[in-house]
Amino acid sequence: MSGSNDHIDDKARRYGKQAIVAAAERLQSGGLVAVPTETVYGLAADSTNASAIAEIYRTKGRPDFNPLIVHVPDLDSARKLGLFDGLAIQLAEGFWPGPLTIVVPKAPDSIVAPAVTAGLDTIALRCPAHPLMQELLKVSGLFLAAPSANKSGSVSPTIAQHVKSSLGDLTPMILDGGACKSGIESTIVAVRGENYQILRQGPITLEDLETSIGKTGITADFEQIESPGQLLSHYAPTKPVRLDVTRANIQEFHIGFGAIAGHYNLSGAGDLAEAASHLFSAMHLADSSDKSAIAVAPIPKYGIGRAINDRLTRAAT
Repeated sequence: MSGSNDHIDDKARRYGKQAIVAAAERLQSGGLVAVPTETVYGLAADSTNASAIAEIYRTKGRPDFNPLIVHVPDLDSARKLGLFDGLAIQLAEGFWPGPLTIVVPKAPDSIVAPAVTAGLDTIALRCPAHPLMQELLKVSGLFLAAPSANKSGSVSPTIAQHVKSSLGDLTPMILDGGACKSGIESTIVAVRGENYQILRQGPITLEDLETSIGKTGITADFEQIESPGQLLSHYAPTKPVRLDVTRANIQEFHIGFGAIAGHYNLSGAGDLAEAASHLFSAMHLADSSDKSAIAVAPIPKYGIGRAINDRLTRAAT
């Protein structure tokens, strides 16, 4: 079985103005909407509405010390919420719209609800590239807090059905835009004065950042949780996960890569970007199989492979 089989829907379904308007009205009234981005499906709410943010935490079962990412339509909007200096502006101009979240000092007059930043003096901001999410931001006129649309700590959703499977009876309105392109969450970078620190690996790689900024970022250990994806155990299926497995046991669903076929191959060609786009769908498939455990083939630890291994390590913890 390969990563391109038809249980992954790669055909985006276009939504008309009516669906976008209905979703925007729901958000404006304090409701939640699950919406695709280029990374994963997000559980969106008005970032300035404290009750709506509380509903995100309740629906996900998310710890309230874990901050949320706020999605904005452009850099000008981001500057209303956070303080952007030379380096932060360089990052935004280099990678927005796209799968990069930038953590900056919170603006003194920032209007987001306190729970969004979990009491910190920093805020995580992203300008998404997905046209459906961009349209929703513009029609609603809101800045949208949108963590992944799944139960906290479980495997992130890359198609609408994953949202339904994870949230069950708590599933809100879903804008179904088909399968997400990147398939793993955004890279998160914190601005540290004149330097930067990667808080979460993602589609924007270490090499991408070094090339754009012209220097290597800070590699010190994290002093506190400043963004999603920093918890030790995260992105976890219900079954135990074993990593770097070339030959799986009979009771294991084997997720392959390259020459290791497995029951499902993330990329027979050994393409790391393709593997990343299929990772969470493969984990969902493995978790719903009749096997009692999950084994994953070795994934190279360079480029976007670092982000894949980050997710796998947290899933196995």
